[in-house]
Amino acid sequence: MPELNQTHDPELLSWVDSANQADSDFPIQNLPFAVFRRRDRDESFRGGVAIGDQAVDLGAVHAHGVFSGDVARVVQACTEPTLNAFMAMGQDAWSSLRQALSEGLRQESPLADKLRACLVPFTQAEFTLPARIGDYTDFYASIHHATNVGRLFRPDNPLMPNYKWIPVGYHGRASSIGISGQCFPRPSGQTKASDAAQPTFGPCQRLDYELEVGIFIGPGNEPGTPISLAQADSHVFGLCLLNDWSARDLQAWEYQPLGPFLSKNFASTISPWIITLEALTPFRAAWTRAPADPQPLSYLDSQANRATGAFNIQLETLIETEQMRGNGQPPSKLSLTSFRHSYWTISQMVAHHTVTGCNLQPGDLFGSGTQSGPTPDQMGSLLELTEGGKNPMTLSNGETRTFLQNGDTVIMRGWCEAAGAVRIGFGEVTGTVLPALY
Repeated sequence: MPELNQTHDPELLSWVDSANQADSDFPIQNLPFAVFRRRDRDESFRGGVAIGDQAVDLGAVHAHGVFSGDVARVVQACTEPTLNAFMAMGQDAWSSLRQALSEGLRQESPLADKLRACLVPFTQAEFTLPARIGDYTDFYASIHHATNVGRLFRPDNPLMPNYKWIPVGYHGRASSIGISGQCFPRPSGQTKASDAAQPTFGPCQRLDYELEVGIFIGPGNEPGTPISLAQADSHVFGLCLLNDWSARDLQAWEYQPLGPFLSKNFASTISPWIITLEALTPFRAAWTRAPADPQPLSYLDSQANRATGAFNIQLETLIETEQMRGNGQPPSKLSLTSFRHSYWTISQMVAHHTVTGCNLQPGDLFGSGTQSGPTPDQMGSLLELTEGGKNPMTLSNGETRTFLQNGDTVIMRGWCEAAGAVRIGFGEVTGTVLPALY
């Protein structure tokens, strides 16, 4: 597990002035990674690190020889069009580059002039997926979400018998994962009304979002070799925001007996910046299990996981409709919750996923499952907020929604705050629904 070190010092300031603003998502204590290039240039994508409203171009850092020795070797891995090779290097390599960048970006650093020449403003950058995602597994780790959804179909017994015993998940579709700004057509497929004799084909009418945390895997494991709970943190590179779009009416017809298929395979959207576990160290929290609930089996339980397995990440969802855009109105807030409410920790997800000997690979992505909290204003999907579409939500401009309409843009944001630490953020992930193709 990463420990607090000099890079977390709340007194640190950067010579990049925008990083010192109180509301910046990317102060010098954060330093997240992405893959980008300058917009409208014939360039290759390469790694970058956020500082304030700028990206440190790691391709330029390498070309200018800013760092030497082992750190230079690590930087070279970040010049590729994906971060897979960098992710595979492990915690020592990640930490060495983080330390070097922290020292170089601090006020009065002797490397300031060299690094200043490597900065690219966000306004001039375009982003792509930070990794080649070989596999994508979506978990179901919020008991509040599972209970809210289960209650719609099984009011007296909303949770399946296995829910409190295992981190439930399914393997999703990696090829349709896109970066923030993704626009996709409304999916079409089969649906069946409860009073109909047979299904019909057409555009989805109950399109929804799901507020999730994305988890990028670093070093993998050999086939047949499980990752223990104690080792799990060392296999996690970092976290991002994830919107796992869902076609609820397609899902209702197809999900039995084998779970989601077309209802989940058309689009998932992630934020460009990956916040490392090291940067998140000040925001770790105790993970608890209610005494009346089943306690985890031994391979999913440890004192360390109970003491610091949770992360206190605030998660917010907003919607911007076509009417709002046309009238210059701000987006409407839908919910605010915390990842701290997750029933299962990231380490438990990793340990459970690999307990059979399943081999993970650098750049694999986990979804946390929809993150909902214990109160109605903390629900992470429209399915929950509108009670399955029975109670439309009134937005800030007077419009109503039960499910998403064409032209709607969903915006998700995340940030961490704690006493004695500098606030860090995840930026945001946005996605827009287009009309169905047929």
